[in-house]
Amino acid sequence: MIADMGKRILIIQGHPDPDPKRYCVALASAYRDGAESAGHEVEQLTVAALDFALIRSEEDWRESAPTDIVQAQRLIEASDHLVFVYPTWLGTMPALLKAFLEQVMRPGFAFDESARSGLGERRLKGKSARVIVTMGMPGLVYRVFYRAHGYLYFKRNILSFCGIGPVRHSFVGLAGAEKNSGRERWLERVRGFGRDGV
Repeated sequence: MIADMGKRILIIQGHPDPDPKRYCVALASAYRDGAESAGHEVEQLTVAALDFALIRSEEDWRESAPTDIVQAQRLIEASDHLVFVYPTWLGTMPALLKAFLEQVMRPGFAFDESARSGLGERRLKGKSARVIVTMGMPGLVYRVFYRAHGYLYFKRNILSFCGIGPVRHSFVGLAGAEKNSGRERWLERVRGFGRDGV
């Protein structure tokens, strides 16, 4: 496959622990290395480093977004391709990443107000995404037995709802296992995704 040169890529590293030793950090770095080596323009957001509060009401959702969220929206708006990297916690994304998405995907930015009734414009059309999810179980178990329910919720109810597509995924299983030779293979695979801008 020949990479589409010159994509503007935004990596959103969604692990709630800012410890640089986290495997999600290594995966995000591998994607970035691959993308930059192929000439793509790359920005990165680390959700754990951002300053924002939980949205607790409709009023919170409609008021002005915090400064870090406004900056995140600008980066999303300027990108062609989004890459989300996060661990599976209790079957889905960590609460901090969900809170970030609730802040970012506000009406007027991600979709028109009328989209909530099924008719309005999805404002993030034209953007593609890659979702890289780490987990303690084998990826095949998550895909077949659990039917990848957390990822499918994210893809359908958030990304597709806002017009983002196509959405590709990678389920990185046994991520926490010591002496897991698959970790290095995954890093190389993710570098390849970065080179190809997918």
